[in-house]
Amino acid sequence: MKITFYGHSSFGIQIGELHILIDPFITGNQLSKDKIDINDLKADYILLTHAHQDHVLDAEAIAKNTGAVIVSNFEITSHYEAKGIEIHPMNHGGSWDFEFGRLKFVNAIHSSSFGNGEYGGQPGGFVIESEHKNIYISGDTALTMDMKLIPGSTNLDLVILPIGDNFTMGIEDAIRASDFVACDKIIGCHFDTFGYIEIDHEEAKRKFYEKGKDLMLLEIGESIEL
Repeated sequence: MKITFYGHSSFGIQIGELHILIDPFITGNQLSKDKIDINDLKADYILLTHAHQDHVLDAEAIAKNTGAVIVSNFEITSHYEAKGIEIHPMNHGGSWDFEFGRLKFVNAIHSSSFGNGEYGGQPGGFVIESEHKNIYISGDTALTMDMKLIPGSTNLDLVILPIGDNFTMGIEDAIRASDFVACDKIIGCHFDTFGYIEIDHEEAKRKFYEKGKDLMLLEIGESIEL
């Protein structure tokens, strides 16, 4: 499993020959737009955690360019189905066996609306079980006790958590979230993109390290193998 960071909360996950794209917000991101060309991205599936522009901005263009299936809640997938895009709707607590592995849609505490004000349903996160590697992508969320349900059914190898504070969890709550999901290997996201969520990288890493955890803050375009 190969994980590539495209900035903000956008990631590419390669599982075998399949490519999964998470929350593509690239052309509107001042930190990534000159580093990542969306026309070069591969995607068989696009997973959207919620409808905010900083998570869905490039989803339509990439889906139409690649033929990717958009997977999200009912309201978001209905929005893209009306644009002629292939979709797979889900809702909280539901799971589905895709060709890349098993995917579960889990709770998140946030808001969700498209840039034009259209209702984007309830936000969520995803648990992917594949290739003997399991990851949790929380999406934008506050710390929630529901996270404690995840390790009851899935032993996680990696979690992707927002750490920028203000709109989502901050560093301290993300540390607690990693305790809740029983995983000490974390990729941080949703930081530095704009002023409200700028962080001190070294301080963040130190705070996680002091709790016995490994926080990775990837550079845009950087990949890791899991």
